[in-house]
Amino acid sequence: MNRKERFALVIQRFQQHMPVAETELAHTNPYELIVAVILSAQCTDKRVNMITPALLKRFPTVYDMAVSTPGDVFEYIKSCSYPNNKSKHLVGMARTLVKEFAGIVPSSVEDLMKLPGVGRKTANVIASVVYNKPALAVDTHVFRVSARLGLSRNAKTPLDTEKQLVQYIPEKLIPVAHHWLILHGRYICTARNPKCDKCYLADLCPYPDRKL
Repeated sequence: MNRKERFALVIQRFQQHMPVAETELAHTNPYELIVAVILSAQCTDKRVNMITPALLKRFPTVYDMAVSTPGDVFEYIKSCSYPNNKSKHLVGMARTLVKEFAGIVPSSVEDLMKLPGVGRKTANVIASVVYNKPALAVDTHVFRVSARLGLSRNAKTPLDTEKQLVQYIPEKLIPVAHHWLILHGRYICTARNPKCDKCYLADLCPYPDRKL
């Protein structure tokens, strides 16, 4: 099959087997989501969801976070990976939102990337989840699954993968495709022991080490 056909079949399977796919980070508004996504770098969503309730109770709005200090925030996130850096990023993010964006989380990837602690992946998550924009965040799961399924080819960086995926995925499906790939990588196409016997994409998969 050619590449276009491969994408079409993979998308069809995802639509059939995972009709609802969304972030597992708990949040009720854009501020809470950006806090959670910053915390999620090299940390599991499960751990982040354990941390955010107390953190957001103490700093319920971007304005509360903006007038805090990294030391204040650190006490609430110290069980997370890299708490020193993340506490600085969270306070810096909040202060920049207040100073430059009137406390409102922007919708464009370019503006989001002006915030401390927000790289392209985080910006794409926010733009996609909050504003339903055709932005596709590539984390380790997306990078791995895309390569194994033959959706990305010879991609050396997350940006390489992103560019290849958005070329073939219909624009309206890009926001949900991000979650399809993440969740598939998290629960089925895992890094060390992929559950190929439970995979509904196995017959389409060219991964040479698949376990069938």
